[in-house]
Amino acid sequence: MRSPVLRESRFRQARPGLPAALLLAALTMGGATGSWAQANQGPPTPTARIVKGPETGQRAPDFTLPWANKDAVGPEEQPFRLTDNLGKVVVLAFFSRDFTPGSTAELQGLATVAESSGPEVVVVAVSTDSLDTHRRFASSLGLPFLLLSDPDQRVARRYGSDGADGADRPVVYVIRPDGKVSYRDLGLEPQDKKEFESLKRAVAKAAQP
Repeated sequence: MRSPVLRESRFRQARPGLPAALLLAALTMGGATGSWAQANQGPPTPTARIVKGPETGQRAPDFTLPWANKDAVGPEEQPFRLTDNLGKVVVLAFFSRDFTPGSTAELQGLATVAESSGPEVVVVAVSTDSLDTHRRFASSLGLPFLLLSDPDQRVARRYGSDGADGADRPVVYVIRPDGKVSYRDLGLEPQDKKEFESLKRAVAKAAQP
């Protein structure tokens, strides 16, 4: 779209006898009008952000991350690997930061999913926080699943969860036993309990033989 054209005041020649002060005032007003017009062109057009990540039916990208749970920080030599959980349904969630209201609501919702599922379902949640912070957060909520640490958002970028502010956005995937995505929510609303009811149904469907 072409930018609106701003009219410029042109003074070809001052009429004889026109006071210099009046001419200066006219020039000043013209400059002010131009500045006002430029300042009131409206806010810049927002730029759309393309959200990427594996689509339903595509294979989930493999990854390896260190973990912590409510009891301890996991051994460095035994990280969580997605491929180690082939044959099970994996609920992979991303959240912003430990000890924030939105993340607390999200992980409490995920806890209801984990508690209503059988041993064939593995729930993990990822953020940029440290393992020690993860352990304290998981302990404060009594979470029955692992929290994974992805400080440089390497995994978050592959799943379209990396936020512009350096924190992960609330995103959740359900990965079938064959390693393919069967459900995803790229705009998870942590405060909406209906979101987690939909997630429970997706998990139950993915667990069906």
